[in-house]
Amino acid sequence: MTAPPNDPTKAAGGQAMWGGRFTVKPGEVMQAINVSIGFDKRLAAEDLAGSKAHAAMLKAVGVISADDEAAIQRGLSQIEAEIAEGTFPFREEYEDIHMNVEARLAELIGPTAGRLHTARSRNDQVAVDFRQWVRDACARTAGQLQDLQRALLAQAEAYADTLMPGFTHLQPAQPVTFGHHLMAYVEMFGRDASRFADARARMNESPLGAAALAGSPFPIDRHATARALGFDRPTANSLDSVSARDFALEALAAAAICATHLSRLAEEIVIWMTPQFGFIRLTDAFTTGSSIMPQKKNPDAAELVRAKAGRLLGAFTQLAVVMKGLPLAYSKDMQEDKVPTFEAFDALDLSLAAMTGMVADLTPDTERMAQAAGAGFSTATDLADWLVRRLDFPFRQAHHITGAAVKQAETLGVDLAGLSLDQLQAIEPRITADVYEVLTPAASAASRTSYGGTAPSQVRAQVARWKEQLA
Repeated sequence: MTAPPNDPTKAAGGQAMWGGRFTVKPGEVMQAINVSIGFDKRLAAEDLAGSKAHAAMLKAVGVISADDEAAIQRGLSQIEAEIAEGTFPFREEYEDIHMNVEARLAELIGPTAGRLHTARSRNDQVAVDFRQWVRDACARTAGQLQDLQRALLAQAEAYADTLMPGFTHLQPAQPVTFGHHLMAYVEMFGRDASRFADARARMNESPLGAAALAGSPFPIDRHATARALGFDRPTANSLDSVSARDFALEALAAAAICATHLSRLAEEIVIWMTPQFGFIRLTDAFTTGSSIMPQKKNPDAAELVRAKAGRLLGAFTQLAVVMKGLPLAYSKDMQEDKVPTFEAFDALDLSLAAMTGMVADLTPDTERMAQAAGAGFSTATDLADWLVRRLDFPFRQAHHITGAAVKQAETLGVDLAGLSLDQLQAIEPRITADVYEVLTPAASAASRTSYGGTAPSQVRAQVARWKEQLA
């Protein structure tokens, strides 16, 4: 479709709307490196919302007539319908989503379309579009994190009493409960959700009306457009308005931290599914087989979640490198802000959905976990604590006595509970038979009743607290 003779997006000779001082069209390579419609068309909804709010404001302050505003709104609504129906003609010749919309508006309503760009620039236009997109992505991600937390809470509540080994250095340390272990991730993902909420609140200022960099001589009402687009207020400095991308960096930082937490849980799922551990099972819904080894059941979903963390970490670095040397205000480098941000949140969306599904899908092997909970003399600290509580030993002395008991048990090939009372009393004569009450993994876990501890009672209390908070 050719542009009408009075198309405001074209200058003499068919040059682009910014071509008044140019006599030659951009070369093919320049066009190829300059065009962004292939990826920024994802901002179509945000661009239309910003244009509608801007047109309404221009009419309200008397910059354009009511008839012009009505024609613009009608044309924008038709474009919105065309995009929804998949019939909108996205064209590379118009470079980006902003000029594609304006060119199509000119085709629909004629020269009146040119009035829409009064008192704004593509600089503030893209800034407000991108802020809206990132703001919505933060809100959506926080909601997904709450879904993941609910899946973890359901499993934690169901297995609040299930014993498993707690690890440090991936070596058996002390018995914990499976519910307690899962609740650790509830806390992590809760902090992630709060980071996205904080980032969203900080970025919720509208740059629309900052124009190219210096503001506008027209009597515009930036507070009105900010309200119309759901922002708390307009940005306070026109230079900062068009040149800031720290809102995207902050969102990407939150995304990268979240992806790191997802990767840690994914790694544990991979480990737990190995025959050497055998702690959990996943159904066929989240595993794959081997093309050559028929016995294999691979935790590919977890492995892919683990790998996608690299994309998110890279996205933050990529945008930080783009921004680090730019003087104020806008530079074309900033066109490179969108692709890493879009790709990062796409990867995070998929990772959160996959992890939520895996958590709901997994089934622990409670017997295998309980058996492993007592490995590696995991109740040694309980013996040391008993010596402190019952016999009033300084902890360092109790630690030394316990070390001797571990060495004796290791020599005999038994666990601490397998040592006889005589053998324990040979190490420390004042030890009594009451010590056996703390030497089993179940007794160890049940005794950890301090706030935030692994005792089943504490796990259930934390589950209840989080249920209330998420409700």
